[in-house]
Amino acid sequence: MVFLLRSTDLARVTSLFRTHPVVGIVGPRQVGKTTLARAMMERFRGQTQRFDLEDPSDEARLADPKLALGGLRGLVVIDEVQRKPELFPLLRTLADRERPKTKFIVLGSATPALLKQGSESLAGRIAYHELSGLSLTDVGVRELHKLWRRGGFPRAFLARSEADSVSWRQGFVRTFLERDIPELGISIASTTLRRFWTMLANYHGQIWNASEFGRAFGVSDVTVRRYLDTLAATFVVRVLQPWHENIGKRQVKAPKVFISDSGILHVLLGIETAHGLDGHVKVGASWEGFAMDAVIRHLGARQEQCFFWATHAGAELDLLVVRDGQRLGFEFKRSSAPRLTPSMRSAMSDLRLTRLDVVYPGTETFPLAEHVRAVPLQAFVGKRG
Repeated sequence: MVFLLRSTDLARVTSLFRTHPVVGIVGPRQVGKTTLARAMMERFRGQTQRFDLEDPSDEARLADPKLALGGLRGLVVIDEVQRKPELFPLLRTLADRERPKTKFIVLGSATPALLKQGSESLAGRIAYHELSGLSLTDVGVRELHKLWRRGGFPRAFLARSEADSVSWRQGFVRTFLERDIPELGISIASTTLRRFWTMLANYHGQIWNASEFGRAFGVSDVTVRRYLDTLAATFVVRVLQPWHENIGKRQVKAPKVFISDSGILHVLLGIETAHGLDGHVKVGASWEGFAMDAVIRHLGARQEQCFFWATHAGAELDLLVVRDGQRLGFEFKRSSAPRLTPSMRSAMSDLRLTRLDVVYPGTETFPLAEHVRAVPLQAFVGKRG
């Protein structure tokens, strides 16, 4: 399979090592964490060692982890660390050695919050980098539509045919539910979580309604929230929080939900071809979620900096990024000729936006009003911190 150099991610991990002895690379299975770690090993000047905890021989080598790791120097990579969380206290000890000569990369398929022991044991010693699927920067603007259709998982994107890509994504969904979730110690039936995930796909880009989901599954609001938190903690769902402030208007306070990867969204919706995507009722929502992800990654914005905004009267903003004293607004329109709307005017005024960009699938940037412009999605290539 062709290897795509993910220069932005390599640079970020290298930067984190300047201030932390341990770097955690987290993200969903098959997203390229191991490939990124191997690229780091190839660039490292010194000894390197890798342990894969899915490999029985490597797991056996770590039966006495202090003996196995204590004498190593250079760069040590531990893959699928969530299978052996008792390693975290030892890594703290090794990281605290006087003049440590070892750096560690740990790879995991869950958020630091789910890997709670790691977060607590290595507090102040570990920095996390969340690895998402391939981006427009990784594949180039010419592959924009292919990336949207197939999603960013490397094997799905690089598959020889559309049929092969669909088959891989279907297999990923099945394996994720039947193997990966139970291995994290999560006891939710795979059939239940599959139904829930599929229902979320049909609500992609909409406001979360716990009561509606609870009625559909015959369980409490708390239970369906646990389902949602599980999928978010394993990186396959994005939960976008609402922004609200005292502006004298009733504002929406429930989050929006998105399937994180557009290719996985499409197989959950039963979309297998470009023609099927173009004619699907969720095509607009799919494109908007894909474009939003591209913008967030281009900005390098963290989850806690990203929001949507909506009022009960109908005004809304698809994405609000708040950082460095600025409020940047974004609307996503799958239209060849986006226009200024009353909702945009309301967002500019009520939220005191620094700027509002209307992102669309065109080729030209042009003004719509003062501090409001239409910007083609292809402009959001690369990363500016």
